[in-house]
Amino acid sequence: MDIGKELEFGELARVADIRMLYDMDEVIYDRTWLGTADNFELYYMFRDMYKTKTEADIIKEHNLRYDITVIPPNMLGREYIKTAGHYHPEVPGTGMSYTEVYHIFEGEATYLLQKTDNGKITDVVVITAQAGDNVIVPPDYGHITINATDKVLRMANWVNRDFSSVYEPMKELAGGAYYLLESGFIRNPKYDNVPPIRYLKPTNYPEFGFIKGEDMYGLVDDIEKLAFLTSPQDFTHLFEKILAGT
Repeated sequence: MDIGKELEFGELARVADIRMLYDMDEVIYDRTWLGTADNFELYYMFRDMYKTKTEADIIKEHNLRYDITVIPPNMLGREYIKTAGHYHPEVPGTGMSYTEVYHIFEGEATYLLQKTDNGKITDVVVITAQAGDNVIVPPDYGHITINATDKVLRMANWVNRDFSSVYEPMKELAGGAYYLLESGFIRNPKYDNVPPIRYLKPTNYPEFGFIKGEDMYGLVDDIEKLAFLTSPQDFTHLFEKILAGT
């Protein structure tokens, strides 16, 4: 898959939305480096992708969106390049947030997931995913994607199309609960009483259509398997499985 700032995907052509350094300066760990760094392009987001008009109609009918993101290798001072980090809003009337699922085309992704309860972080999970892997983000977990390699990371996501991501909580606390430096993860001092990191495996669950090595865009032909993205309250067994690492 050849992806630059423009992407042809089936019948569709998209120009990337570009995340710049200064767009997310609040969440950068290395403030000394940031103080002298010029603004530059961090990563590229191709939103609302589809291969045919018929598939576009199917995706919209099910209130879903398929995106592709490209994160070139880079360092943010002493910290590995990452996404801005966000939470999802609550599904109305359910008491839990919308979810998301990622697929790695190329490279390696480190996903930092953190759960907040009454303003406190109660769980921190790290999942490292290789090309071909799938990672489901459970409800109520904010998440950051990190490229801690010297290779381009190309990934896709399915998500509900009816909401906007919530960035402010991480901005207010200067990023996630942990930063990933070349020396490893370190805690963000802006957070109180952060639990240690739990390391889990990617969620390659064939029963939900997530098979290692298979592009999950193919689920457009079996789109009911993505119902957990719009109705997570009906899939608590899936999220329990993920968080138990089974």
